[in-house]
Amino acid sequence: MEMSIPADVYENVQMNYDALQHIFHNCSDIVFRPLKLMDHSNILLVYIEEMTDSDRLEQIISACMLSRDFTRLTQYTPVYQLSKIVAEVLKGCTAIFLDGKPFAYIADLTDFKQRAINEPSNEASIRGPREGFTEDLRTNLSMIRRKISHSTLKFEMHQAGDLTNTDFVVAYIEEQVKPELLQEVRRRLHSFQTNQLLDSGYIEEFIEDKSLSFFPQIQNTERPDTVSASLLAGRVAIIVDGSPNALLLPMTFWSGFQAAEDHYERFLYVSAVRIIRFLLTLVSCLLPSVYVALTTFHPQMIPLALMLSISVSREGIPFPTVIETLLMELMFEGLREAGLRLPKAIGSAVSIVGALVIGEAAVQAGFISAPIVMIVAGTGIASFAFPSYSLALPYRILRFPLLIMGGFLGLYGVAIGIMFVMIHLVTLKSFGVPYLSPVTPFGKKFWKDTLIRMNRKYVSASRKQ
Repeated sequence: MEMSIPADVYENVQMNYDALQHIFHNCSDIVFRPLKLMDHSNILLVYIEEMTDSDRLEQIISACMLSRDFTRLTQYTPVYQLSKIVAEVLKGCTAIFLDGKPFAYIADLTDFKQRAINEPSNEASIRGPREGFTEDLRTNLSMIRRKISHSTLKFEMHQAGDLTNTDFVVAYIEEQVKPELLQEVRRRLHSFQTNQLLDSGYIEEFIEDKSLSFFPQIQNTERPDTVSASLLAGRVAIIVDGSPNALLLPMTFWSGFQAAEDHYERFLYVSAVRIIRFLLTLVSCLLPSVYVALTTFHPQMIPLALMLSISVSREGIPFPTVIETLLMELMFEGLREAGLRLPKAIGSAVSIVGALVIGEAAVQAGFISAPIVMIVAGTGIASFAFPSYSLALPYRILRFPLLIMGGFLGLYGVAIGIMFVMIHLVTLKSFGVPYLSPVTPFGKKFWKDTLIRMNRKYVSASRKQ
């Protein structure tokens, strides 16, 4: 049952104390500290001890108690509504009530225990900055501001979650972002309603274009340099308090092939590596289905010597090729997930050693043929080429329906599956931007920083012209 909160602060400290005790009943972390001065007037401090700087708090108390110097409190913000005072206290601020004052001073004495700035764990970079976002919103904003020291960098503060009252920021560069994009972002953020907001992933599900699509339409990153580069390119970032992952929008298909160090290495190397990543994406998604389709329905398309070797290795195997491939793929994905969830000290050993042991045992027992183990291993290695874990998920999922279609309809089934995927990608948009742009519709940006990256010297010269 919701409790009514008085609209305004009482002039009597005891009445404010009783009202707050009613609001914060059974909240053992809320500290009520009543004090009585020599002139018998009362002071009440309300705060959360674990979120307050005790040294600064004691300095304020000493100044008020010893010298009755209340002028020091005037540097803090007076708040007249009790509901706003409750919200500020829950964020870690200290409320100071005085007898005869119809307001409370809100002092920001917050001292959160937070994680230090470390290297991003999910987006490792060979070259470039080694700092990653933390769970503290102010720290994250300061890292972006340090990289873009210009007044056109804007941080719009918002709040969501009826129960969590979580702060989040919409960041953009005023001269770079398109007004229609910014307007659409604001519209979607204002339209969604939720009781809880604990991570940026909550916002992503509410504001993305198509929730049923396998492909992510909003990019997430824990690197301040990636966010800064995206803002300079005219994109919008959403940073949520309590989350080390920022959201970047709009997102295109080609964003998944770009890593953080792509902007720090030489452009020839970067372009070559991006093409390799694209080819490995095709391998991770299509290799099992193409292998099953060729060996089951189109053996004439395989060289004779290779087909004879595959046939010999399949002697005595009790399952069709599509079934044994599915079993090995499921086993590999299970081992990979187990490696992620287990402690780091043994997680990698379980995933790698487990795959080798189980694969070798399955071949020796005659349940699985040796070529299938090689196909699944090659597919798994190719799937690790993605710069971000979340961007690899749709290709891992699509591998299974394509494999089933290839097992029942051959290359025609694979072609039909690819056709449906391409139709979906062509029609998919992210905040009004076509998902496959600037390839389709074709734009000049394709030659600047999409599948390849041009030399910055030539890009800068073309902008001046």
